Amino acid sequence: MRKLLLATTAIAFGLSAAAPAFAEFNDRNIRVSNGINEDHPVGNGIKAMQACLDQKSGGKLKLTAFWGGALGGDLQATQALRSGVQEAVVTSSSPLVGIIPALGVFDLPFLFANAQEAYTVLDGDFGDMMNEKLEAAGLVNLAYWENGFRNLSNSVRPVTKWEDFEGMKVRVMQNNIFLDTFQNLGANATPMAFGEVFSALETKAIDAQENPYVTIDTSKFFEVQKYVTETNHAYTPFLFLFSKPIFDSYTPEEQAALRECAVVGRDEERKVIQDLNKKSLEKIKEAGLEVNTLSAEEQARIREKSMVVYEKHKAEIGAEVVDAILAKLEEIRK
Repeated sequence: MRKLLLATTAIAFGLSAAAPAFAEFNDRNIRVSNGINEDHPVGNGIKAMQACLDQKSGGKLKLTAFWGGALGGDLQATQALRSGVQEAVVTSSSPLVGIIPALGVFDLPFLFANAQEAYTVLDGDFGDMMNEKLEAAGLVNLAYWENGFRNLSNSVRPVTKWEDFEGMKVRVMQNNIFLDTFQNLGANATPMAFGEVFSALETKAIDAQENPYVTIDTSKFFEVQKYVTETNHAYTPFLFLFSKPIFDSYTPEEQAALRECAVVGRDEERKVIQDLNKKSLEKIKEAGLEVNTLSAEEQARIREKSMVVYEKHKAEIGAEVVDAILAKLEEIRK
């Protein structure tokens, strides 16, 4: 009888000890806006993040993803976060430079030589500094996910050197740094909404566009282009942004779980996008496009010629931000 009583007490104690594990978690439905489709690697990241949250919160923290801009464009969604009327958005840094000018640093041309450089910078002290600027604007960046390196496709000629850009009509985002980058290259930079790009390429209203391989693949730009050049001219991260007013209302345990699980999602999303980029490049080649890579010498030449863009935008981005990232990259490359 005594043994039974002790066993019952032990079970009861075990249950009471386990119960507080989820006591600091509330049932929350976290709406996550995305401009991209669910089959993008961000979808894999969301699933990995949710699995992590299920484990940490006992299923109380739920992510509900809205794809393809269903809750509005990235900028609109980000403003909703700042107002505290929506929880989260996964967005590229580029559309947000009007809110946080310092984010323009990620649009500077030929900044990172490879993905590992980008990860080291984003996941370290420099990324923390940028996160402080985001928080001052009412946004909590849980982690830097990956949009990836942008590359050029066109229907005119192979691009192997600086001079090959001359006169090419290239669609770019409505972003002054991208506009200046391609104008500096000698191209005719043409801002255009993403949804209009395919038909503009098809009708030859424009000659070229620039995006990561996955986007060139999933948007089927290879159907209306002849050449692809691995320029790696820009690496724009995704940010998993959370509304600071809402985040601040969460318990410390909920906040910690969101931060930790966003990193789990980040690692999965980066892995999937790297694999998918390789597969997308193979599909582009199989479609019959001519693919080439800029030589290291030509990349160095173009990077040097692009420094005028850095100088032009240094003041608006913040001289301390530009200097800090260049110093960090110099330290990494030693």
